Amino acid sequence: MATHNLAVGVVVGSVTAVVIFARRVAHLAEVTAVTDPDGTTVVYRVSGELFFASSNDLVGQFDYAGDPEKVVIALSAAHVWDASSAAAPDAIETRYAQRGRTVEITGLNAPSAEFHRGLSGELTPGH
Repeated sequence: MATHNLAVGVVVGSVTAVVIFARRVAHLAEVTAVTDPDGTTVVYRVSGELFFASSNDLVGQFDYAGDPEKVVIALSAAHVWDASSAAAPDAIETRYAQRGRTVEITGLNAPSAEFHRGLSGELTPGH
């Protein structure tokens, strides 16, 4: 035993459990892409739980250079849990804008949309 201090053991065990959990669920967000028949729009359907561990993985699942002019990100089957995942759609939109593409983000559920608006500085007065 490295130490006889129970508090140290509890802290180390808790941190280890959090790290294992984050690694296990980091890839729970699933992204599928469907391009319309005329090839002018691609719709990405995102499903799953979006939080700090999955946000970097999410941003990397898009074909920024190869996608057509219009991109739709449908988040109706996803839930945003924290600031890093609320910022992920904005980061995706910025990457596409740098390549001259337009992005439409749709389907955020009410709690996720309010969280996103609050972080974007667009929270309505009184909230």
